[in-house]
Amino acid sequence: MNVSLPKSLRKYVEGEVARGGYSSASELFREMVRQRKKEKRCGQQHLEKLLLEGLNSGPATEWTPEDFQRLREEGRKLVSELNAKK
Repeated sequence: MNVSLPKSLRKYVEGEVARGGYSSASELFREMVRQRKKEKRCGQQHLEKLLLEGLNSGPATEWTPEDFQRLREEGRKLVSELNAKK
């Protein structure tokens, strides 16, 4: 397998290898692929856990206008907090 990288990423990979963390670029890429695979697996497990929690949380209830209002207020608060951090 061949991988083409722009100059900036190539320099990063070469730097990682030169710093002694990896014996070759291939070793670095293998580790990155393993890490990505692990992250996806963990993400899937987390999603399944959340879905099961939802299923086991009791019967569904119909949303009320108050529920929608609360959700809107929470959304506005989050947007405000994000804007304040900029």
